[in-house]
Amino acid sequence: QVQLEESGGGLVQSGGSLKLSCAASGFTVSNYAMGWFRQAPGKEREFVAAVEWSTPSLYPSTYYLDSVKGRFTISRDNAKNMVYLQMNTLKPEDTAAYYCAASALTGGRALKSSNGYNYWGQGTQVTVSS
Repeated sequence: QVQLEESGGGLVQSGGSLKLSCAASGFTVSNYAMGWFRQAPGKEREFVAAVEWSTPSLYPSTYYLDSVKGRFTISRDNAKNMVYLQMNTLKPEDTAAYYCAASALTGGRALKSSNGYNYWGQGTQVTVSS
């Protein structure tokens, strides 16, 4: 059974940091591109970051929403079947439910669209207070 489970969300003050984790089961994350999306109340789900599938000899490409570039870092640990999102210098506008997702597609254009993802987690809430 394919499953993605996010953790690490919480309440943090503006300027603070959080690290989100995504544990995958039922499939091998190294064979998929992995992404993070977020959705704030009353807004559409928004792409945040993605990392291409990888092999041990290939450093995967990463993609980011412009507003998080330089603050957020996506990474993967294929040995643990995990994906992470390190979020630094958080702002109140980063407040949202964050979702981990897996895609069989490649390329930034495909990975920046939620339509390109096959599997989704249930989400973890991030709240940034001002």
